[in-house]
Amino acid sequence: MGVCDEITVLESSWHVGRGHAVRPTVCVHVHNTTTVFCQWGLRWFDASSPRRGDAEGPQNLHLDLPAAKGKRDAQRSQRVRSKDRKPGGRSGRTGSGLVPALTPDRTETAQVPQSCSGCGSDLAGGADAGLSWTQIWDIPPVRLEKVHYLLPRRRCACCGKTTTAVVPFGQAGAVVYGPNVNAAAILLASAGKVPVEWTAMLMAALLASSTGFVARAHQRFAERLERARFDQAMRSALAAEPVLCADETPVNVARRDTDERGAPVPGSPHVVTVRTPEERLVWYRALPRTKVALRTLGLFSEFTGYLVRDDYTAWHQFDHQIAGVQQCVAHLFRHLQGVLDLHPTQQGWADTARDVLREAHTAVQTAKTTGSDRLDPVLLADLRARYDKVIAWGQTTNRLRDWHKGNHPGYTLAKRLADKADQVWLFTTVLSVPWTDNASEQALKSPKMHQKVSGYWHTLTTLGRFCRVRSYLTSATNHGLRAIDAIHAALTGNPWMPQHATT
Repeated sequence: MGVCDEITVLESSWHVGRGHAVRPTVCVHVHNTTTVFCQWGLRWFDASSPRRGDAEGPQNLHLDLPAAKGKRDAQRSQRVRSKDRKPGGRSGRTGSGLVPALTPDRTETAQVPQSCSGCGSDLAGGADAGLSWTQIWDIPPVRLEKVHYLLPRRRCACCGKTTTAVVPFGQAGAVVYGPNVNAAAILLASAGKVPVEWTAMLMAALLASSTGFVARAHQRFAERLERARFDQAMRSALAAEPVLCADETPVNVARRDTDERGAPVPGSPHVVTVRTPEERLVWYRALPRTKVALRTLGLFSEFTGYLVRDDYTAWHQFDHQIAGVQQCVAHLFRHLQGVLDLHPTQQGWADTARDVLREAHTAVQTAKTTGSDRLDPVLLADLRARYDKVIAWGQTTNRLRDWHKGNHPGYTLAKRLADKADQVWLFTTVLSVPWTDNASEQALKSPKMHQKVSGYWHTLTTLGRFCRVRSYLTSATNHGLRAIDAIHAALTGNPWMPQHATT
């Protein structure tokens, strides 16, 4: 006898659930056991087994619900690599091979070959065939130079005070590391994303330094930049830009900072980045994730240009005082993919919405290539009408669709895309504004990678030092300086400083 012969439908009825929604219910007899199944959305669950709570949802089988499944997937990334993109550099990318130096540090002549590389014959009587060349780029052997300075002292005949001679980086009566060793430690710990302990191990293998020295070198360098008012200069330069990109990411901090009363500072630790789209200026700041903390940046009280960002609500407080907002379309694509994954057929509108936005981006790129500063009005109107239509359908088809918690995600997303359509489509009317916030996401890879290697920062203060140093080195190198030279410049009292863009 087959399994189907053992199943008998005893009764079918309707169940009134949350919000007085009528839900189909079936009573089934399976192998001498009676089970009641109730439909919840597109799923059926066992309504006869004991469960906690009231009759508002299938809490006993919550693992089968989409939200719980999302937890098991640990917020699976919606970032999708293009299937047409091959590994390696993009087409047209400039290579970074070594180019022969026109003025080498020195020129040497190799010994004349003694035997033929073909037959092995003696070349003592061979004819001169001219010269070839090669260049070898290398660094001298690493050796710690220990210089002992004698510091003359003079006593003033007027007041009797004794003055001791000073040498750069020296401290009378003490042994200290010089600027080159400090620069190497700062470079490894910041630009190299190497934890302090590992940096000390690498430095010790060459120079016999300690973990404390590495930490103090980084701290002193950050303090030098603070005294030079680097953050203020960066804020002023960014405020004068026509377009900025902004984003934030959570980070791990071992000990939370406390206020003047000793209470923990509210908000989870985050790194916020504000930058120009083309990487010219990159500013990192360590802040708790709150509206008030974001306001302490002090930047957006002066900035009047266009801001590219995601839809984190703390950014909304600045919308009224800037020229406009571009919602990051890459973020929106991931949200649309998440809705599409719920049901490829019922949520097909999400795929269509992505296609329309891609067409708009292609049209913008074409306009830029031809030197135009605006899209064809007829083309733009057609694209926008198609977008509005598909978004309206996304709201309609999901408005009454069941969901275990509030409104269906498809309805929530479609309503958001309708309400903020002007922010989604800004890139089609102001062509200088990028359509994604990928620039900021790329900038945040630096603290993410550092955390991946190091694990955490001790306090928000140490995280703040990291952000200041990374802002300085990243922006300086984007202006053509080598990181080691930028460090030397700051250590000698002449740091590179951000300047207002010239038009």
